[in-house]
Amino acid sequence: MRTTFNVLATIASSTVVALVLAGEHPGASVSADAALAKLKEGNLRFASSEVSQSKPTAARRAETAQAQHPFAIILGCADSRTPPELIFDQNLGDLFVIRTAGNLVDDHALGTIEYGVAHLGARLVVVLGHQRCGAVQAALESDHAPGHIESLVRDIQPAVKAAKGKPGDALSATVTENARQVAAQIKAKAALGDLAKEVRIVYAVYDLDTGKIDWANE
Repeated sequence: MRTTFNVLATIASSTVVALVLAGEHPGASVSADAALAKLKEGNLRFASSEVSQSKPTAARRAETAQAQHPFAIILGCADSRTPPELIFDQNLGDLFVIRTAGNLVDDHALGTIEYGVAHLGARLVVVLGHQRCGAVQAALESDHAPGHIESLVRDIQPAVKAAKGKPGDALSATVTENARQVAAQIKAKAALGDLAKEVRIVYAVYDLDTGKIDWANE
C-alpha cells in the first residue's frame, strides 16, 4: 500500500511540475516585428491628434482581469509627460511597463523584463528616452547629487562621457546615447535563455513637442 501511495504521489508531483514548467515559456503574444509595427501605428495616431482607439472600457477591464498578454515591454522614464500607454495609444493589458528616472535598468528592472518575456509572452523590449530628460540633464551638470539621486547621475555618466563632443545639442545626444547603452545592458545581462532568439531589444527617443517617437536604431 505504501509503495502504491508513493508511486501515486510521485506521479502527481511530476504532473504538477510539468504543468508549472509548461507555463514557464508561453508562446509570444505577437512577434517582435509585429509588436514594433503596432507601437509605431499607435504613436502615429497619438502624434497626429486622431481620436484614441485605446481608451479603457469596462469590457476591456473585464477581459484583462484574470490574465494579461502584453505584446511589448517598455522601459521608460518616470517623467509625468511620457506615459507609454498614452504615447503609443494602447489599452489595458497591452504594455508591460517599467519606469525609472532616466530610463535606467537595474536588477529589479532586469527581473521584470525576464518575467515579461518568460511568463507573459512579450517579445519586444523598448528602451524609451525622451527629449529634455531631467535626470540626464542633472548628470550632464554633475556626477554628484543629494541622496539617492546620486545613483541616477552616476549610472548616466557613461552616456555623458560617450556623447561628449558629438555634434548638436549635448543633452539630446546624451539622451540618445543613454537609451542606447541601457538597451545594450539589457541585451548583455537579461537571462532570457532559449527565448533570447525571439526577443528584439530596441531604443527610441520621445519628442515632447511633437509627440513623435524617433526610433534611433531603426
